[in-house]
Amino acid sequence: MRMRIFSFASIVFISTAVASAEDWPQWLGPDRSSTWKAEDIVDSFPKSGLNVEWRVPVGLGYSGPAVVGDKVYVLDYVKDSGKVVNNPGGTSKIDGKERIRCLSAETGDTIWEYAYSCPYEISYAAGPRCTPTVADGKVYALGAEGNLTCLDAQTGKVAWSKDFKSDYKSKTPFWGHAASPLVDGDAVYCLVGGPGSIAVAFDKETGKELWRALDNEETGYCPPTMITHEGTKQLLIWHPKSLNSLNPKTGQVYWSLPLKPQYNMSVTVPRKQGDFLYVSGIGDEAAWIELNGTSQPKISWKGKTREALFCCNSTPFIVGDTIYGSDIQSGDFIAVGLKDGKRLWASKKVTQAGRRDRHATAFIVKHDDHFFLFTEKGDLVLADLSPSGYKEISRFHVLEPTNEAFGRPVVWSHPAFANQSLFARNDKELVRVSLKK
Repeated sequence: MRMRIFSFASIVFISTAVASAEDWPQWLGPDRSSTWKAEDIVDSFPKSGLNVEWRVPVGLGYSGPAVVGDKVYVLDYVKDSGKVVNNPGGTSKIDGKERIRCLSAETGDTIWEYAYSCPYEISYAAGPRCTPTVADGKVYALGAEGNLTCLDAQTGKVAWSKDFKSDYKSKTPFWGHAASPLVDGDAVYCLVGGPGSIAVAFDKETGKELWRALDNEETGYCPPTMITHEGTKQLLIWHPKSLNSLNPKTGQVYWSLPLKPQYNMSVTVPRKQGDFLYVSGIGDEAAWIELNGTSQPKISWKGKTREALFCCNSTPFIVGDTIYGSDIQSGDFIAVGLKDGKRLWASKKVTQAGRRDRHATAFIVKHDDHFFLFTEKGDLVLADLSPSGYKEISRFHVLEPTNEAFGRPVVWSHPAFANQSLFARNDKELVRVSLKK
């Protein structure tokens, strides 16, 4: 059953948001660089704490919010029956609805929502994973079981939809579909799965398939990534056996490089710096790759245990010759020199993780010369990162970690930064926190 709920009075709501604020229309921000450009932002938090502008109830989900203008878009799950069991080696069966919701950025009030029945049978079944992508008046939302829906961003009316299971004979990944859709030009790119269709490009207006490419038994979780090298765009698709570069117009494979993380966990997007890519995953699979136009690249070095940086839940950030991120193996927040892959420093201060807290996670967003780090404990940290060390400036507890992983409470949802504010969610509430100076 599908249903829509509209509040037309809210649709015509006039925003009072600051004109200079930049939108956060998709996962990792406007260009997926994890960089926030906004003026008059705090350079330290008040002793009394940050101002929480509103809190509103939401359902289950790892999906982060997207913010465009005066609207917030979030994907969540309302469970009707079954029990969520976070077993990394097994799946949970639950019944309920996935919802795409549009809220007022000023008040948190619901503007519209669209819901559809969606039984889950995946591991860590506590809701959808993908952040909605908002582009040119449309919202593209991908659910955990492979339901792709394109809606009008103002009204919530469905423009088109796809069901990866029925349309492409796709097998839902063990941990659910987690690759947020990428819109570039006239196309929306998705990890789909199924024979010959690991990657599929759809016309963003009509949903018509433009091309399909790549074949692999497992789809993986790494979102499609667009880079430009030597003036040519390349669409990067990392499935559990190889990192692949495609012509985004045709799906033609430019090159393919074997990179095989453990447990089919190709998750973290490659990060580009000059002529190089940094790719990392679980199981000693971290590599500094030298690009060669659209020809076959070469691996400059590969990481070893207790060296390099092995990211999974969150995406690392490169500044100059240093990469920073959460290491999946140790739970440390780590800085690594990119010239040789050697660790410069490691710290548990960011996440305040215990000695054996695997997958301890902090999401990284750079603003001017500082970094905002949103931790799995629900803290927002303002810090300086440099090759010489970690310097914490301020910390504020935003919301409670309502999910669980490896026996500890966590919140594993990437926040949005827009309208001089932080927008973050757990499995119970979405909150707006002012970061205005």
